[in-house]
Amino acid sequence: MLLHTVMWKFKDSAEGQSKAENLATVRAGLEALLGVVPVLEDLYFYENEVDCDRNFDAMLQVYVPDADALEAYKTHPAHQKIAAFVAKVTEGRAAVDITME
Repeated sequence: MLLHTVMWKFKDSAEGQSKAENLATVRAGLEALLGVVPVLEDLYFYENEVDCDRNFDAMLQVYVPDADALEAYKTHPAHQKIAAFVAKVTEGRAAVDITME
C-alpha cells in the first residue's frame, strides 16, 4: 500500500473566499473523491490547529494500492477538478509518498 501525503499553505483569500472558506471547499471536494475514484482505499483531510506562520494549513493523506494507482488517482477527472481549485487558493505545497507494509 502507498501513502500519499500532501500539505498546503493557503492564501489569506482567493477565488472570492476567505482562507477558512477555501479550506472548507477543498476539504469537501477531496473527501467527495472517496467512492468516486476507484483506486482510493482511504482518504483523510486535516486542518492545522496551532497558529504558527511556519506551519502548513492543511494535510491530506491518501491510501492507494501502489504507484500505478496513485497515478490513476492524480489523473482522474474528479481529482483534476479539485486539484485545479487547490492550485488557485494555495501558495505552498509539500508532498511525500511512502510504501506502507
